[in-house]
Amino acid sequence: MKERLQKILARAGVCSRRKAEEHIKKGRVAIDGRIVTEMGLKIDPDHHLIEFNSKPVSSPEEKIYILLNKPSGYVTTLNDPQGRPIVTSLLKKISSRVFPVGRLDLDTEGALIMTNDGELAQRILHPSFEINKTYVAKVAGRPNQMKLQQLTRGIELEGRKTSPARLKILNTEASTSTIEITIHEGRKRQVRKMFAAIGHRVLELKRIAYGGLKLGSLPKGKYRFLSKKDLKKIFS
Repeated sequence: MKERLQKILARAGVCSRRKAEEHIKKGRVAIDGRIVTEMGLKIDPDHHLIEFNSKPVSSPEEKIYILLNKPSGYVTTLNDPQGRPIVTSLLKKISSRVFPVGRLDLDTEGALIMTNDGELAQRILHPSFEINKTYVAKVAGRPNQMKLQQLTRGIELEGRKTSPARLKILNTEASTSTIEITIHEGRKRQVRKMFAAIGHRVLELKRIAYGGLKLGSLPKGKYRFLSKKDLKKIFS
């Protein structure tokens, strides 16, 4: 599809549209080896070689959005000096370079968004957007309502009070409880530290949702691509 040359240069990250006009006027842009100075020229980047300062202009990488069900034992970094398994090794047949949006501890599993869209990642992670993350925690013992209310009101952690959490008891057994907890902050090992602060160690932890985007029945270690409809659920 044909687009204005200025727009193509801007979309490829060469410069702004206004600056692109200056570069075209100065003869720094060539189409199929021929310098062009015409304003408003429309080009199909899939069928013509566009060069800026004698270097090919590549199209921006297609944005990819993936939801991975991270297993325990994988680190959410792109490389690990200790040689532990990394989450990107689970993305079979994905050639584009993607990164995890936020982190899950080595021993925490569940929903992990992977993308090459830095703008989306910033929206999900920045505190001002208050994107909820929902976890299921299996904890030692049976915390009473008074202790759970401490978490719903906010609890002092490392000199700073947490924002109020939403809690729902899913199951209780003789020596353990399974609790759903929703928070919008992203401090390191926050859920584990919150339960430890009320005297109930987390035994197992799984993230099950970003906002309204749920992990669902996605098998452990598997992934799926996210649609625009899925992405909207994150902010719902």
